Amino acid sequence: MQATADSTKMDCVWSNWKSQAVDLLYWRDIKQTGIVFGSFLLLLFSLTQFSVVSVVAYLALAALSATISFRIYKSVLQAVQKTDEGHPFKAYLELEITLSQEQIQKYTDCLQLYVNSTLKELRRLFLVQDLVDSLKFAVLMWLLTYVGALFNGLTLLLMAVVSMFTLPVVYVKHQAQVDQYLGLVRTHINTVVAKIQAKIPGAKRHAE
Repeated sequence: MQATADSTKMDCVWSNWKSQAVDLLYWRDIKQTGIVFGSFLLLLFSLTQFSVVSVVAYLALAALSATISFRIYKSVLQAVQKTDEGHPFKAYLELEITLSQEQIQKYTDCLQLYVNSTLKELRRLFLVQDLVDSLKFAVLMWLLTYVGALFNGLTLLLMAVVSMFTLPVVYVKHQAQVDQYLGLVRTHINTVVAKIQAKIPGAKRHAE
């Protein structure tokens, strides 16, 4: 029963995260998505110009400048008005931010699940359990060598972030046309894969 309850809690946490991510990527709250998208872009553009250490240091200095200035402003204001409102960040200082043992366990179990799944899939591909899948993976890695020669990691990450926040909206607006073209591409790929499986010995899938 305890294991079932823990699994249900993990599913609820994952479902909540997934729902929030979908809301962000589909711009359902324009203000919130704009802030997140803009923050990601600013961070990535900063990393293209400065080192990680410099970016972290500048961000910390900016945050400290804002909080220290606000603290001094509130202290002076309280002294002039002769009020005693206390620390301006008292509510945040008293906010509980520690993770409980149960929360840590849930996140650890979720991470372990994905790590194990990834390792099993990589073992299946590298040890050629299915020849066609391994060939697809090899072609993908070969294409990535050209992508890596054209773009560095930060540029690819920047392109990925921009795509994440634009492609879902474009898909929703032009879903019929996109589905039509994707269907044609999928049919062509399946035809090519079927021909390869028919010609290469051992390429057909086995029940085991």
